[in-house]
Amino acid sequence: MKTITVADAKAHLSALLAEVEAGDGVIITRRGKPVARLIPEPRSKGFDWSDLQLWVSAPPRPGLTVEEMRKQDML
Repeated sequence: MKTITVADAKAHLSALLAEVEAGDGVIITRRGKPVARLIPEPRSKGFDWSDLQLWVSAPPRPGLTVEEMRKQDML
């Protein structure tokens, strides 16, 4: 993992973000001590159409209201 000072991080933020997007981590230091770590966000799985097809084709659940579906994060 690359180590860089706060001043250099401020001066080269776009380049650092490009490195992080490529999968590299960066530790930012102040006066030689680590103060922050930039790491890539986990890649999202993306939308899978089969999930929607399963949901649409599933038999209706009796007594399930829109409000209950929202509470269960189905909508």
